[in-house]
Amino acid sequence: MKLSRLHALVVLGTVGLGVPVGIALATPGSGVVAAPVIARATVDGDNFKLKLRDSSNSADAVIQQVTIAPGGYTGWHTHPGPAVVLVKSGEFTLYQADDRSCTGRTYGAGQSFVDAGYGNVHIGRNEGSNNVELWVAYLDVPVGGAFRIDVPAPGNCSF
Repeated sequence: MKLSRLHALVVLGTVGLGVPVGIALATPGSGVVAAPVIARATVDGDNFKLKLRDSSNSADAVIQQVTIAPGGYTGWHTHPGPAVVLVKSGEFTLYQADDRSCTGRTYGAGQSFVDAGYGNVHIGRNEGSNNVELWVAYLDVPVGGAFRIDVPAPGNCSF
């Protein structure tokens, strides 16, 4: 399956299945202006072509809109499953815990990336002069469970 098709399936499928819920902000970060959960729904693994880690063959999919002010950051974290991130506006720089050189990769408006999840530790920063707005679809989230797991700084970056 092509990545662009995966993005469309994830976003359209989870929005179509979703039920709006309240605001959730799980962060030890700073400058996160807003992070409402847009939708959350349990996905039946028999009808969704994604191999789920949980043997019960069901998991939640969650869509969240995240806005980060200039100088703000997410804090070091991971996710229980993959996350598809779409940058709606601004620039977002992503740093990986396993990168000893602490070299970030910047994504601008109209770009997207897939975070592998399952223990992939990272931090996102807004190093620009405008708010960054992200739309994130989290997959393979334990039913009713956390879609973000905070972790200590790995020590590879000076921040």
